[in-house]
Amino acid sequence: MRKIEYAVTEEFNQRPLLHFLKGHLQLSARIVQTLRHTHGSILVNGNPARVVDIVKTGDRIMIALPEKTPPPLLWEMPLDIIFEDDDLLVINKPSGISVHPTYNHPNETLCNAVAHYLTEKSGEPATARAVGRLDKVTSGVMIFAKNKFVASRLNGNMDKTYIALATGKTPAHGTVNAPIYRPDPNKTSRAVGEGDEAITHYKTLSQTDDISLVEIVTETGRTHQIRVHMAHIGYPLKGDEMYGGKLTQSLTRAALHCYRVALTNPITQKEMTFVAPLPEDMKKEAEKSNIFLDK
Repeated sequence: MRKIEYAVTEEFNQRPLLHFLKGHLQLSARIVQTLRHTHGSILVNGNPARVVDIVKTGDRIMIALPEKTPPPLLWEMPLDIIFEDDDLLVINKPSGISVHPTYNHPNETLCNAVAHYLTEKSGEPATARAVGRLDKVTSGVMIFAKNKFVASRLNGNMDKTYIALATGKTPAHGTVNAPIYRPDPNKTSRAVGEGDEAITHYKTLSQTDDISLVEIVTETGRTHQIRVHMAHIGYPLKGDEMYGGKLTQSLTRAALHCYRVALTNPITQKEMTFVAPLPEDMKKEAEKSNIFLDK
């Protein structure tokens, strides 16, 4: 276990320990969360401390970084399992649940549920390693790796295909190449502007004057990328109030679904493709306009 010691600087005098950890030490939210849930991993002047404790100039902060990431809090929920073997667990993620725990919401996420499932199955504490992510509102194929090797090899090496319902009559096909940034660090919404490169390709599968069924692939994986890009070109997703879409009787969330994921298993080198059928809310919304996904 790696132990590192620091002294609180004057700028963090009489401020919460969390501010020092994130502001001075630049610890990520994930590392801070790990420390919070590992007894004795943070000491102030030799005594166990909480991240909400107030520190003062000159206090000695000792950080003990665990060699292994402890499993997240366990939370039981039904999982729609598409595939499972010794290395992979593939889930059909429902809309309305976050993938990763955060500092403010350490439980009741898909990672917590997968950790519970794997722990119950193996009888030993298990870590849920989500490969990539889907927005809370987005449904569909979600990949979990059962070990660090598979997780690291798959990260950035999967081909995802999304299905979306867009407002209006989209062109037959197109590419949106527009950087994305976060205008307000205290809000989750993103916008097109001076930010990180983001590239989205789309193809219209079926449409009426009011709604389009669109197949989408991305070259980059920015937060809210598809939702931001489709709104940017004038076709916000149905149900996506954050980016200009309107709620309907069928849809109370952005109409976006990860339909298919293709990958090469790092262990077996086998090409694998996983598919999750369109969820009922998107089906109903499409069928109201006589639009159907024949897949």
